[in-house]
Parts: sequence; C-alpha cells; structure tokens
Amino acid sequence: MRETILVTGGAGYVGSHACLALAEAGFQPVVYDNLSNGHAEHVQWGPLEQGDIRDAERLDAVFAAHKPAAVMHFAALIEVGESVKDPQRFYEVNVTGALSVIAAARRAGVDKLVFSSTCATYGAPVRVPMDETHERVLLDLDRYSGFRSAILRYFNAAGADPEGRIGEKHDPETHAIPLAIRAALGLGGSFKLFGTDYETRDGTAVRDYIHVLDLADAHVRALKRLLDGGSTEAFNLGTGRGVTVRELVGAIGQACGGFSVEEGPRRGGDAPILVANAAKAEELLGWKPTRGLHEIVNSAAEWHRREIKA
Repeated sequence: MRETILVTGGAGYVGSHACLALAEAGFQPVVYDNLSNGHAEHVQWGPLEQGDIRDAERLDAVFAAHKPAAVMHFAALIEVGESVKDPQRFYEVNVTGALSVIAAARRAGVDKLVFSSTCATYGAPVRVPMDETHERVLLDLDRYSGFRSAILRYFNAAGADPEGRIGEKHDPETHAIPLAIRAALGLGGSFKLFGTDYETRDGTAVRDYIHVLDLADAHVRALKRLLDGGSTEAFNLGTGRGVTVRELVGAIGQACGGFSVEEGPRRGGDAPILVANAAKAEELLGWKPTRGLHEIVNSAAEWHRREIKA
C-alpha cells in the first residue's frame, strides 16, 4: 500500500509537479483544490477532491475518506500586485486558509506538514545570499503540540515537466519567463523590463531561478524527513546563482528567437538582488538543484509551444 499524501493546491503549477514527484517516489497524491487558479487536467497522478481550504466540513470529509499520512500545502494566492489592491482577501486565503488546513489535519490525527512558502517572507534582504534566519505559527505548533512541519521557501520557480504533461499556466500571467516566452512566440506583445539602473552587473535586477522539478524533489525529500521523525525546519530552495533580467532575455532569445523588449522604470518594492543560500537544504535534505537556466528555459518554451498547438 502506498502512503497517501493530501496535496492542497495540487492542480496548480508547483503543486502538480510535486504530485508527479510524489508518484514517482512511491506515494499516492490526493489533490484538494477549488480550481480557481489550478487546472483539473493537471491532476494526473491521483484523485481530485474539489473544495475550498476554508471549508472545514469539506476538509474533514476528505481527510476521513483518504486518511493521509501527511499534507503538502500549496493552496494560496500569489499575485503580488493583487495582494496590494486587496490585502484582506489574501490574508483570508493565505493565512486563514492555511490555519484551516492545519486544524483539519490535527482533527484527523495528522501531524506532519510540508508547507510551500516563499522568499517574499523575508522582505528586503539584510544580506545576499539570503539564509533562513531572516512562520511563527508552525514553530509554535511543533513546540507546544508536536505538529511538525517542513517550511520550504523558494525563490523563482520556473520550467516545466520535460515530457510536456504539465507546465506553468496562470491567468493573468505575471512571471518573467512565461511572459518573455509568450512575447518570443508572438502571443503577448513586447516583454516589459522594469528597471535598468540597479547596481548590478548590467543594471537589471538579479533573481534566482529554480527548476520546478528540483523544487518538487525538495518537497519529497522534506516529506520523507518528516515521516522519518525529523523536526520542524525552514529551508531555502534556490541555486545560489543569480541571473539578471537581460541575461534571462538573452537565454530566451536563444531558445525561441528574438523578441521585442520594452524598457521601463523600476517597480516599487522590487529588490535589486534576490539569491538563495540553500546550504541548509543540502545539509539536512541532501538536496541540490540539478537543472540550470538552459534546461529551465527550454522546458518552459517547449511547454508553451505545445500549449499553442493544443
């Protein structure tokens, strides 16, 4: 019998790739998703249970039906611009929703959670590369009730399943790589480059792009550590190697052909450099990313080409 893992938000981008990795590692993923941002066709490695993470009754029914050994929690709103326009909604889903999932897990006797977090937790970095010292609730739950978590803070998820089964599909799309690829494939007008006067090697912002399958691998490793009795820990997931926006544009141009780039001023709140220090994940999870920018861009480009033809 394969151990069942409940994956909230498993119809989304990172969640669906995590389900693929879980299945390949011998687990049975069960997706819980309201499909507001996820896609039913991306649920390919186990059943889909439709529902909202704030619906306690529905969650209880799903926990009772599937009896998962642990939860992977991906269900959240991610659009930064929208979070500024409507912060209450984002708190309701991302904070209240997460607490609802944790409460349902505890009612069902499940005490292990892999929590999908983000480097945005840190705000403006004190130092670069950024380490984990920069989720109070989860630490308190471990200390006072024995509910253990792996908190995975990743940087810029990118790329796609190389077999083309799933990939990055947001509406609206806000992420740099799919936006640039869409521009290169003639689907999205020009690519907007925000800020050319940063104190970086070419004046554009630097980000740490991590392949989504490397992220999925880290989630499975973190899960196994919890199942083996590991304590609550937070882990950064990134390559430790920064890529400027101009370098990213060049890589996508090589993969897809040249495209129009519209340069503009910086956006408020964008940091010049965000790069991970992932030494802790390597030490405690035995994890290192294995895919570089070339594989990220090419797998993403192939996914978008297939989407055009579909």
